[in-house]
Amino acid sequence: MAPVNLISILIGLVALPCALVAFVPLLGWMYWFVIPVAMLGLAFGVLSNSTGGRNLNLVVIVVGVFRLMIGHGIF
Repeated sequence: MAPVNLISILIGLVALPCALVAFVPLLGWMYWFVIPVAMLGLAFGVLSNSTGGRNLNLVVIVVGVFRLMIGHGIF
């Protein structure tokens, strides 16, 4: 496993539990902090030859953006 992909996976593993906590009603505002962290992990994942870290961070970003859209950016 490439070190850059490992960094991407570790960032994704930090962002994922935060995203799960932010999925609770009235905590949707936390996605404003989770999405940039996942984007940082995505940047590391793009630099790697492996796709595991990139895909993990993409899932966190997609879920976060969807949750922000249905909560109008606040809820």
